[in-house]
Amino acid sequence: MMASKTPHQNTTFDLPTKDPSQDGTRTGHGYLALPESGRGPGVIVVQEWWGLVDHIRDVCDRLAEQGFVALAPDLYGGWIAHDGDEAGEMMEKLPAEEGARQLAGAVDHLLSLDEVTSQTVGAIGFCMGGGFVLALANQQGEKVSAAVPFYGVGQGVPGSFEGVKAAVQGHYAEKDQMFPVEDARKQEQQIREESGAEVEYFYYDADHAFHNDSNPAGNYQQADATLAWGRAVDFLKEKVR
Repeated sequence: MMASKTPHQNTTFDLPTKDPSQDGTRTGHGYLALPESGRGPGVIVVQEWWGLVDHIRDVCDRLAEQGFVALAPDLYGGWIAHDGDEAGEMMEKLPAEEGARQLAGAVDHLLSLDEVTSQTVGAIGFCMGGGFVLALANQQGEKVSAAVPFYGVGQGVPGSFEGVKAAVQGHYAEKDQMFPVEDARKQEQQIREESGAEVEYFYYDADHAFHNDSNPAGNYQQADATLAWGRAVDFLKEKVR
């Protein structure tokens, strides 16, 4: 594997553990972006399968420009992938429970910050991160008030959504080969039925990863990305309190 380390970590946070005496990582790392005012509602940003790359840092910075305190946990411990094979291998090596542990620590850390004005957090994620956004909302209940998965796939996607209390706004692609649109429509209905939460999915005439303007998969669609991003930001502003 030719994966390399990312320079984007600028913050650390404690990770929960079931057994305080167990060995293993107790500290999470990530990228934190603050708004110009220095304070705002909190949003967790969950990486794609590439890692905490420039694009995810940029998403955090863009959220900060909109007034949010944005935290992207580094689920790969600093490693980033350079092609799909590497990314797939790295994603497979991340157990769902470890990703969930890191995200839980990130939520608690964000809510503990004086800079965060909200009593809850929002969560937005892409590809693998979109799957983990749904896992996080399912796991954290009332702590997550808004969940925004973009074409969520991977090990984080829950089998049940009964724990979801957040309003959910999904962004999915009609030409997605990794997660067919028929499956996305079934998931939308499953979340609505099992959680009772507010759920709305938007569907775009695009392929997987249409929002990623660094375009590693060659699927970036500017018009769809702009539309989806505007909807997501407005949703987070409305729901995260």
